Amino acid sequence: MSSNPQLLQYKPPTPEQIAAYRRDGFVRITQALSPELVEGYRRSCTEVVRAADERRRRQLFLEDYNEVQREAVVRALRLPAETNSSQVSDTYAQAFTQITNLWRCSPAIRELVFSPRLAQMAAALMQVDAVRVYHDQALFKEAGGGHTPWHVDQFYWPLSSANTVTLWIPLQAVSMEMGPLVFAQGSHRSARDSIAGRLAISDESETELARLMADYPQPEAPFEMGEVSFHSGWTCHRAGPNRTGATRAAFTIIYMDADNRMIEPEHRNHAIDAALWLPGVMPGEVAASALNPQVYPPPD
Repeated sequence: MSSNPQLLQYKPPTPEQIAAYRRDGFVRITQALSPELVEGYRRSCTEVVRAADERRRRQLFLEDYNEVQREAVVRALRLPAETNSSQVSDTYAQAFTQITNLWRCSPAIRELVFSPRLAQMAAALMQVDAVRVYHDQALFKEAGGGHTPWHVDQFYWPLSSANTVTLWIPLQAVSMEMGPLVFAQGSHRSARDSIAGRLAISDESETELARLMADYPQPEAPFEMGEVSFHSGWTCHRAGPNRTGATRAAFTIIYMDADNRMIEPEHRNHAIDAALWLPGVMPGEVAASALNPQVYPPPD
C-alpha cells in the first residue's frame, strides 16, 4: 500500500474518457500525476535501470540459463535466435533499455505499481470489478534511439480475455522530437483477427501494420509532464525515434481483469511470457501467480 497521499487518492476517469477508451482503444489523461511525483519516479526508475543495465553488462551469459530463459533473453535483446553468449554484451549495450518488474526490487516503485489511484483508473476503463498486474516495465529510449515499430502488446500475452490495458507514464515531458506514442484509433476492434494479431514487434510488423493502419486515424501529440495514456492490449501503436540529446524515459504497468485466465500457449512468445510472468500457472487457471498481485480493490 502506498504512503503517498496522491497515489492513494482516487481520480476516476470521466464518463467521456471511458467512452473514448471504449471507442478508440486508448485514452490520454492529463494531470493524472503531479509533475513533482513524476520527477521523483524518474529518479527511482533511472537508479534501478542503470544498476540493472550495468549488472547485465557484467554478468549476462546465456549458457547460465535454461532453454526458456535463453529464449526470453534473446527476445528482450531483439537478437536472432542463434545468438551466442559472446555477442550479448556488445549488442545489449546498443539496445533499447528495458527492465521489467521493478516493483520487486524498489519499495518506491512498488508504491507506484500498487497505487489505488492508477489501478482504479484501469478498472474503470476496462469496466471490470478488480485488476491484477501482469508486469511492469521501464522503457528508456536513449538519445538518438530509433523508432518503435507498429505492434500490439497482447500478441505476447497468453490470456483468455481482451480485458487488458497498458498504462504508459512518460517520466518527462515528451516532445514530438522525442517520439511520443502514436495509436491507430479504433484498431483494437479488428487487430486480434488480422495480421496484427500474428506479428511480433519487428521490421516486418512495422512494414505490414503501417500498410494495414493507413486508413485509421493516428493522432499524434506531445505529452505534458504528468500526462499518461492507457491503451488496450489489442490497440496497434508505435513511437517515433528519439531525435533529441536526452533519454526518453517511460514506465509502463500492464493491468488485467483479475478473472483473466491463462490459455494454452499458441506460439513460442506465449510460452516465454507464461514462463516469465505467470510462473506455476497452468492453462485454464486464473492468471494469479505470486508475480500478479491484485492491486484494485487494494488488498486489506
